[in-house]
Amino acid sequence: MLAALGFATIAVLLLLTMTRRASVLVALVLLPVLAALIGGFAGDLGELILGGLSKVAPTGIMIAFAVLYFSLMVDAGLFDPLIRVLLRAARGDPLRVTVATAVLTLCVALDGDGASTFVIAVSALLPVYRRLGMNPLVLSGVVCLGAGVMNMIPWGGPTVRAMAALKLDSSEVFTPVLPAMGFGVVWVLVASYLLGRRERNRLGALSPREPATDVRADTQQGEDAGDEREPAASTTAPAATAAASNRQVTPTTADGPESQAPARSPGEGPGAVRVPPGQRPWLNTFNLLLTIALLVCLIQEVLPLPVLFVLGFAIALLVNHPSWEQQQALLDKHAKSVVLVTTMIFAAGVLTGILSGTRMIDEMAEAFVSVVPDSVGSHLPVAVAVTSMPLSMVFTPDAYYFGVLPVLAETANGFGTDPAEVARAAILGQMTTGFPLSPLTASTFILIGMSGVSLGEHQRFIFRWAFATTLVMTAGALLTGAFSL
Repeated sequence: MLAALGFATIAVLLLLTMTRRASVLVALVLLPVLAALIGGFAGDLGELILGGLSKVAPTGIMIAFAVLYFSLMVDAGLFDPLIRVLLRAARGDPLRVTVATAVLTLCVALDGDGASTFVIAVSALLPVYRRLGMNPLVLSGVVCLGAGVMNMIPWGGPTVRAMAALKLDSSEVFTPVLPAMGFGVVWVLVASYLLGRRERNRLGALSPREPATDVRADTQQGEDAGDEREPAASTTAPAATAAASNRQVTPTTADGPESQAPARSPGEGPGAVRVPPGQRPWLNTFNLLLTIALLVCLIQEVLPLPVLFVLGFAIALLVNHPSWEQQQALLDKHAKSVVLVTTMIFAAGVLTGILSGTRMIDEMAEAFVSVVPDSVGSHLPVAVAVTSMPLSMVFTPDAYYFGVLPVLAETANGFGTDPAEVARAAILGQMTTGFPLSPLTASTFILIGMSGVSLGEHQRFIFRWAFATTLVMTAGALLTGAFSL
């Protein structure tokens, strides 16, 4: 009875969230409450929900202050010097530009927000790709690879969901897969090198009248002269149209269309430069040192993650915005993002509290174990890892982590496998390497829209590379003992 009720609850949850018949918040709260009432647990409802909320409270606190911290750093322009250095080092070479794209994305994606990562990386580098006649699919693809790996960080969506769903902390889920994530970062750099070399070969050698010594100056001169020269080679339709029409695409900023905006050098497009005029010059150095110290403390677990982010944000806010008015303005600016994420986390606490407290999840796991062959059950973490990335195309992160993962974890537990191993396996692909390709995430459309490519082109171009990232990290996890074969 309880197993059937639990499976029905999750099935309806998946149906409602995948078809968008109800918001994730509503489904996570009301469906388990209804299931508890049907199962005869009305008298224990308050205790069950409160137990679930208390379990996810540290995770909710961590994600709230992590979003605030990295949003502050993005606004302060922490990554702007890196953008300029990378563009200067690329020197107009398609291979170097592609590798620089990967490095920039890996750094910017530290904020755990795919949308802001795409805005910064694409707006900074798209003018370079257009000037060199590079395929914009390379841009969207490499950004996809870098953002996918970095979405594994503890304050990123998938890992937070995995921790909340299974009531685990980052030392049990994220820390053991750090070496595997390192494998993934190396693979992203290798993949960007291979894609860049292929793009360099496609474009061929630059003609003598188009030296590639200074992309910034060449772009500025080309725009001032009406950009009369043709691109080095044809690109896909969106990029070719933009290049041939002398970039008639009107950039949009927070203040509205920039119809009369002056020409910008690469790296200075909308979303790239965020340092207000007159900002104290030492502030970026302080922010960099503070961020490095915070990341070291997070990895070393000097203090619990929520405490570290609370302290880090308070210090950063005081130094960057010393006045009360400035602090309130920043909180008002990012309040929506914080509320959207944290309410989802606490709603998940309602679901997990009821499913666990009523023993529905235990009954579901026992029913599932009874039909899973022993030969498959013992290798469940590997199976979860390999299938995690493709399932990003089918399941939303909430549906997978709050609906599917708990059942898989309890099933693995029935075969003597630590549920934490299943969580580690899941974050190697499900809405990490897979999220920038999935039509189920809104940020994917920011990436392809800004790059000027279609979803189908983007998926066909980069899917195998993204899937390879998951396979490389799976191999790394097996080698380093994050989970067993």
